[in-house]
Amino acid sequence: MTASSPLVAVGIEFADDELEASVRAGLDAVEVELLASVHSEDDFVSEVAKHLVDAGGKRFRPLLTLLAAQFGEPDRPEVISSAVVCELTHLATLYHDDVMDEAAVRRGAESANIRWGNSVAILTGDFLFARASDILADLGPEAVRTQARCFERLVTGQIRETVGPKPGVDHIQHYLAVLSEKTGSLIATSAEFGARFAGLEDHLVAALSSYGEQIGIAFQISDDIIDIVSETGESGKTPGTDLREGVQTLPALYALQDASPAGARLRELVSRPLTDDAEHAEALDLLRSSPALELARETTRSYAEAARACLGDLPAAPARDALEALADLVVSRTG
Repeated sequence: MTASSPLVAVGIEFADDELEASVRAGLDAVEVELLASVHSEDDFVSEVAKHLVDAGGKRFRPLLTLLAAQFGEPDRPEVISSAVVCELTHLATLYHDDVMDEAAVRRGAESANIRWGNSVAILTGDFLFARASDILADLGPEAVRTQARCFERLVTGQIRETVGPKPGVDHIQHYLAVLSEKTGSLIATSAEFGARFAGLEDHLVAALSSYGEQIGIAFQISDDIIDIVSETGESGKTPGTDLREGVQTLPALYALQDASPAGARLRELVSRPLTDDAEHAEALDLLRSSPALELARETTRSYAEAARACLGDLPAAPARDALEALADLVVSRTG
């Protein structure tokens, strides 16, 4: 298993050699088709479109597509194509997100918006959406409808995140709803596509889709936690980036709801961007030892347990063991 392997990036370990070989072969096929799908006759378009593909990433969505397909006929070509559709959609949203967030770095490399400007980054995201749609058209009208509804939820979540919660709406519930739409929707679709194109019955397709949504939310919350507890930038960002930028992820939102006198200083710090290095370091120290961080961990566990519960009707198999192990990993990676 190489250092660049998506299996290593996610951190999942397979107990079954046959399953691992099948998933690895599938990921290799996804990578080949992914590279082909971002190629353009225009060299500049190819260069910009390949930028994030070459930067790597977990390939978490294709991994779920391939694992879900293991309960049916995983070698069907539609499984690989649908996994590519989901990864292209994900990559397209990253180009757009970096423009909205004014991000300078993505996956350890200079972001496209910094390197080529906002207009090129936005148009590149649109190019990837177009390529995903082209592949999707060959998968049939039901797949197109599923992706369209997923994309509607994804965009709605992004809008709700940008606008913020309405007056009287609990900020934590708003945040979790945004995660469900912005992150969980596409991961759910990834698992749904794998199951459907592998020929599974509808109730199993629905179960795996639900698993994908729950595990997607849990994974995003765990990334939020790692952004705080990591000393090495395990999340792909410099530790505490969200705090520095004033982005209130779940641990900060729990801290803001802590009305105790002991939490007063932390509440004050996480209520605003922390551009001062001393204040940033203080906030990280306080948050790492706060009840808010443990509440965020408990929320991660609850979503991981909900994901595991979705697997109840699936047959006992190495793929089910792997999905259960993935739920455990999401919890354990937060420390």
